[in-house]
Amino acid sequence: MLQLARRFFGRFRLNLILGPLCKLIEVVFDVLTPLVVARMIDEGVGQHSLSTVLFYGAVLALFALVGIAFALICQKMASRASQGIGTDIRRALYQHINTLSYAEIDRFGTPSLVTRITNDVNQVQLAVALAIRQLIRWPLLAAGSMLAALMIDWRLGLIFLVSTPLIAGVFWWVMARCIPYFAELQAKLDRLALLTREGLSGARVIRAFAREEHERKRFRRAADDQAAVAIAVGKLSSLLNPVTFLVLNLAICAILWQGGHLVDGGELTQGEVMAFVNYMTQTLLSIVYVANLVVVFTKAAASATRINEVLDCAPSIVDPQDAPRAPAPGRVAPDTPALRMVGASFTYPGALRPAVAGVDAVLMPGQTLGIIGGTGSGKSTLVSLIPRLYDVTEGTVELFGHDVRAWPLAELRRVIGIVPQQASLVSGTIRSNLLWRDPQAGDDALWRALEMAQAADFVRANPQGLDAPVEAAGKNFSGGQRQRLTIARALVGDPAVLILDDSASALDFKTDAALRHALRARARVGGTGDTDGARDGDAPLTTVIVSQRISSVREADLICVMRRGAVVGFGSHDELMRSCSVYQEIFYSQFKRETEAPHGSDARAASAPAPSEVVDAAPRSPFLVEEVTDRA
Repeated sequence: MLQLARRFFGRFRLNLILGPLCKLIEVVFDVLTPLVVARMIDEGVGQHSLSTVLFYGAVLALFALVGIAFALICQKMASRASQGIGTDIRRALYQHINTLSYAEIDRFGTPSLVTRITNDVNQVQLAVALAIRQLIRWPLLAAGSMLAALMIDWRLGLIFLVSTPLIAGVFWWVMARCIPYFAELQAKLDRLALLTREGLSGARVIRAFAREEHERKRFRRAADDQAAVAIAVGKLSSLLNPVTFLVLNLAICAILWQGGHLVDGGELTQGEVMAFVNYMTQTLLSIVYVANLVVVFTKAAASATRINEVLDCAPSIVDPQDAPRAPAPGRVAPDTPALRMVGASFTYPGALRPAVAGVDAVLMPGQTLGIIGGTGSGKSTLVSLIPRLYDVTEGTVELFGHDVRAWPLAELRRVIGIVPQQASLVSGTIRSNLLWRDPQAGDDALWRALEMAQAADFVRANPQGLDAPVEAAGKNFSGGQRQRLTIARALVGDPAVLILDDSASALDFKTDAALRHALRARARVGGTGDTDGARDGDAPLTTVIVSQRISSVREADLICVMRRGAVVGFGSHDELMRSCSVYQEIFYSQFKRETEAPHGSDARAASAPAPSEVVDAAPRSPFLVEEVTDRA
């Protein structure tokens, strides 16, 4: 908690000082109130003086008004400080999370990050508010009440000195056993958040497979686990109030018993005994409230630890120090590769074997690289190394002659346009989504990107055009429309390198072919012509296509065939059909051979066409089987 205080509390220093000071003034009047009541009893009620009773009643009313005024000021200071600090922590968390690489986000998990930025910050926010409003009040009220009681009569004050340690001992015993449960409780909330996110985002799939009852059971088990921990904490906490009030009532009985003897002996007045009872009540109730504050602060400490874990997590992918501005891709030497990988390898933390192992590849500007392979072969991981979503664990990845780790991240991401596997749009409009890469792009540039992505037709068909609304995650568009919009978004701003990570899987064959034709045309002519001197409009488009369709990569200049993270084939389509059995297996699983001998396997083998003939004879029907057989 102290680490968060040093970082975020400084801007609210005035509120953090004025709030407790106002509360201190309120406490002073609360401590004086029993003394005024004692005078009212002894001088007014005891002597049947109405004027004295009214006078002291007016004093009490004045005390109450002053206390309320200072309490309201304290409340305002507490609200400003707690809400402001909570907002600053959320903002810092959100900004820091956006600097983390995929590796750190994978380590924490999205549901846990969501819980930390919401529930954990709320706990800290509540602790700040209560610290200003209550942390000063109750300890000072207890101390002031005890001091005032000792000043009235030290013998009755001994009852305070006996009862207070008893209450404190009970609090310590309960809190020491509650603290471990609070951290476990937050972990259970993470699990609940994960299941809630899965259930809501995958509602359609759950219903399609009639798994509602299964998911309800999963959620119920997680909720029961969380409830069990909460109940265990509640059981321990439930001991506080009964024990506290037992000691309180016994102490009051002792005060009345002993005070009665002192009143009979003329050593104390009835008003002073009543003041003692009030001070006793204030003292022990203060301890009860302090115990509740301990619970809140303990939860806040656990939440602060989880927040600090995120804030202290240094991103593994950062800008290199003193990194020079990267050269414009269109101005590098003609023989400089657009993309070069040398022994590129990557292993996920905790994995037993590399996801990508020893990849070597060279791609010149304007060329297209197709990457194909079975599910889990490392295709997406490989292309994630190019924009530094992950950093290679071995080897190098170079872009236009420079290691990607030497590029400033902003420059690297400006040069590369990437379309991920899952088409992701954000709520807003089509225009606001397309402007992500280049906020200054004009309508002409947006329409050119939509034309190239084969998305212009359905955008024009919408009466609102570019200003058509986009719901969260693009749910008001079909899968193919979302994919085309994300491709158009990546093309805005003329990237020099375009990565399509299986981002045309929802497109029909005709649209997919038109998209690839438009990209080849863009690669031949360079930029779209609407860029200024600071852009890379004169750079030919270099494209990397990840797909499980042979039809999507067969016309690429180079094709990389992957299996279990390793490259098992590299070359053109014709070359791979002659030399790579894995590529042939994928090809024949998608394209049925139309020329076969009628008798026997030997006769079929003898009469089977050469690979180049199969390429020419392969049917291009939209009814082709697209499933890739992964025999890894």
